[in-house]
Amino acid sequence: MTTISTDTWQPHEPALSVRQVLNLERVLAGEPEVVAGAGQLDRPVRWVHVAEAADVGVMLSGGEMVLTTGVLLAGDEAKQAEYIRSLYRAEAAAVVLGLGRAFPTPPAVMRRAADRCGLPMVVLHRPFPFAELTEEVQCRLVRRRFAAVSLSETVRTALTGLITAGAPLQGLLDEVARHSGCPVVVTNLAHRVLATAGERSAADDVLRDWERIARQAGGSAGDGWIRAELGGHGERWGRLMLCGYRGDAATGRLLADRAAEALVLHRMLGGGSAHTWEEESAQSLLSDLISGIVPARHLLPRARAAGLPVNRRTFVPLVVPGGEPGPLGRVLRILGLPGLVAESAGGAAAVLLSLARDQHAEALTAHFATRLRAETGAPDTVVAAADPRTAWDDVPAGLREARHVADAVTDATAVLDLPAVVRLKDVHLRGLIRLLRDDPQVQSFAERELDGLLCDAEPELLDVLRTYLATGRNKSRTAQLHHVSRPALYRRLEAIQARLGIDLDDFEQAASVHIALLAHDVQQG
Repeated sequence: MTTISTDTWQPHEPALSVRQVLNLERVLAGEPEVVAGAGQLDRPVRWVHVAEAADVGVMLSGGEMVLTTGVLLAGDEAKQAEYIRSLYRAEAAAVVLGLGRAFPTPPAVMRRAADRCGLPMVVLHRPFPFAELTEEVQCRLVRRRFAAVSLSETVRTALTGLITAGAPLQGLLDEVARHSGCPVVVTNLAHRVLATAGERSAADDVLRDWERIARQAGGSAGDGWIRAELGGHGERWGRLMLCGYRGDAATGRLLADRAAEALVLHRMLGGGSAHTWEEESAQSLLSDLISGIVPARHLLPRARAAGLPVNRRTFVPLVVPGGEPGPLGRVLRILGLPGLVAESAGGAAAVLLSLARDQHAEALTAHFATRLRAETGAPDTVVAAADPRTAWDDVPAGLREARHVADAVTDATAVLDLPAVVRLKDVHLRGLIRLLRDDPQVQSFAERELDGLLCDAEPELLDVLRTYLATGRNKSRTAQLHHVSRPALYRRLEAIQARLGIDLDDFEQAASVHIALLAHDVQQG
C-alpha cells in the first residue's frame, strides 16, 4: 500500500474535491465514470491510498480517495458490500475502481452499496497507472498547502504591521478584503453590521440581503460564506464573515481565522481609537450621509444592517455642540430610543433618531435634550435639531441642517440664554451669516466695518463689542459678563465707537457692525 502523505490531515489543510480530481488531465485519460454517489463529488480529498486489502477501512482516518483494482474482492459479493461500508464508516472521500480482469464491468453490489451510503464510486474504463494519479494529486496538494501557508503568513504580517501602526478597524478589513477578493463583514452577536470592506457594489449586495443572511448565521449561508468567531477568555463578542469567497474553502477558513486573530488583538490594544467599533460604524455611516458623496438610497442597506429601523419611520437629525458619543448613546438607551450616535466635525456629536410614525418627534427631542442635561450635569447643553424627515433620501439634508444650526449657536451660548433644543428658526441672522461666510464680498465687508478694531492692540475691545451686540446692547448684562463696573464699560464703548467712527446708539450702524462681527467670527472659525 502506498500513500501520498504520512501527515495527519487537519481541517484547515487545503484539499482537492473529488470532482476536481476527476477533472485532472491524467485522470480523464482513464475515462472515469461516476457510477454512485454523484451528489457527493464536492467532498474534499486529503490524500490518496492505493490499496488492494479488503480491510483497508481500518487504516483510514478520513478524506482519502481509495484506488483499487478489486482483485481481492472478485467473486465475493458479501466482501464487496462490506468493503464499501467500511470505507463509508472511515469517512473516505471516494473509491476509484480500475476495470480489468477482476471486474470487467462496474460491480452492481458495490454500486448499490455506495449509492445507499452516499459514497462516490468511480470506475476507470481504460487501464490507468495509479502512480500517475498519486503523483499528480500529491504535487497539487503540496502546492496548495504551500500557497495557503504563504498567504496565511502574508496576511498575518500585513495585519500585525497595521495594528502596530495604530490603523483603525477599517484599515484591517480593507487589507483582509484585498487578500480574500470578496466582501468582508464584521458583526456583533446581535448580527448588527459594525463594518464592511471590499468592492462597494458587492458589499452593498450583501447588505441588501443581510436579514436573510443574519437569520442563517448559525449555519451555512451558502458556498463561499466563511465565518470566524471573535472573542477571548471564553467569551464571544462578534463575528467576521467572508462573503462569497471563491478560493479553496480551507484556505478561506485559514484566511478568516488569521483575520479574526488580528481583530481580537486590535480590540484588546484599543484599536488605535478611543471609540468602540459600534461608534466607528455609526460615525462612518453618518459621515457618508452628511457628505452626500454616496446617495442616501445606497446607504440604506448599511443603515438597516447596522440595526437602525428604516421602514415607515420618522428620522430626527440632531447635533450636540461639545457632545460626546458615550453619554449621548447612554441617554438613548435610557429612553429606549433607536438611533445612531457618532462624533461629528467641530467637537460636536451627531445623533440620528428613528421614531415610529405615531410618535411625537418634537416632544421626544425635548425629552432627550432635558435628560441629556441631567445626565451630563451641564444645564447649558444645547441640542441643535433639524425638522423631522419621513423620507430616507431627505436625511442627509437634515443632518446638514442640524450641523448648520449647531455651528450658528456655538459662539452664542456664552452670551445668550438658549433653549435646550434649537432649530433653524431660532438662529436667525447667525444662521444666514454662516451660510454666506465664504463669500468674498461678505469677507471684505467685515474687514471694512471692523478695521479700526482688528488693527488695535487691545483685543478685549472686540470681545466687549461682541457681548454688547449679542445681548441686544444691554449695558448691565455686558458689564456683568465682563466683570467690570458700568463706568468702566462706558469708557470701553466710547473707545470702540471712536475707533470705528460709529454711533452704537444708532440702530442701523449698530446692526451693520453686528453683522460684520458675526461674519468675522465665522470666518475665524
